[in-house]
Amino acid sequence: MSSSDSRVLYIVGPTATGKTQLALSLAQQFGGEIINADSRQVYRYMDIGTAKPTAEERALVPHHLFDLLTPSESFSLGSFLSLARAAIADIRGRGCLPIVAGGTGQYIWALRERWDVPEVAPDHDFRSRQLEMAEKEGSWALHQRLQELDPVRASEVDPRNVRRVIRALEIHHVTGKVPTEFRKRSGEEVNSPVIGLTMARDLLYDRIDQRVESMMESGFLDEARNLARMGYTLGEGPLACPGYRELGQYLAGELSLEDAVQRTKYQTHRLARRQHSWFKSNDPRISWLNGTSPNLEGEAANLAAQAV
Repeated sequence: MSSSDSRVLYIVGPTATGKTQLALSLAQQFGGEIINADSRQVYRYMDIGTAKPTAEERALVPHHLFDLLTPSESFSLGSFLSLARAAIADIRGRGCLPIVAGGTGQYIWALRERWDVPEVAPDHDFRSRQLEMAEKEGSWALHQRLQELDPVRASEVDPRNVRRVIRALEIHHVTGKVPTEFRKRSGEEVNSPVIGLTMARDLLYDRIDQRVESMMESGFLDEARNLARMGYTLGEGPLACPGYRELGQYLAGELSLEDAVQRTKYQTHRLARRQHSWFKSNDPRISWLNGTSPNLEGEAANLAAQAV
């Protein structure tokens, strides 16, 4: 393993801890380029609801793996790994520092630990059958099947996220192996630095709530309405995530706007808690920093220097 193999910096942590701003700061300081590791930010038209870096922020340093697909398309872990590895090689080849930033833990660890994940092609007949089952028996029935097959993967997936549950079942159906069996390294693990951002839970919840309010002021409802007009179903597929689901219920007359916003806050709190299953406070791979520290950028720069 050459010394250049460790020249990747990872910035992880729950949503709303400040990963985007820290990645921008370090990229400017160390000649870095940012690689997205958020499973929703790969989709076009989902800018406000996924808290993507703004156009102004993306103009400051090169960004990769944003706006790749429409919300009707599928994006797998295998697809992410292929694209991310190519981006890392390209960035390194130009003498720059790859900075992988995001809250999708599966993406982060699969990339850093070199999981050997095949790109399993979609089986549309299988997916249709599972969707029919979910409609008849409920999404929890599908999740229970995954729980029986692969308890580890089941613990990481929200039972209401039917798309991800079906994808896990599909991998088993096509390959005969459960998803966690593919968490085997295809090479020696690289000891790249991982900066984790955290803060007291009550402060994080307050920050999430403030961000949801800011998103609404920035036009989140119009973004959701436009997606619905384009023919996408809010609450399904990539749009089955906090905010889009609840605003879809508002647009359908099922919730008041006030209730939709409050539920968005609550569901984003739940998302942050689930992300802790991937980013644990006692994980020796992660150097944790307090996202509210006045010395955050200096502390992070000291860690980032290990990757330069």
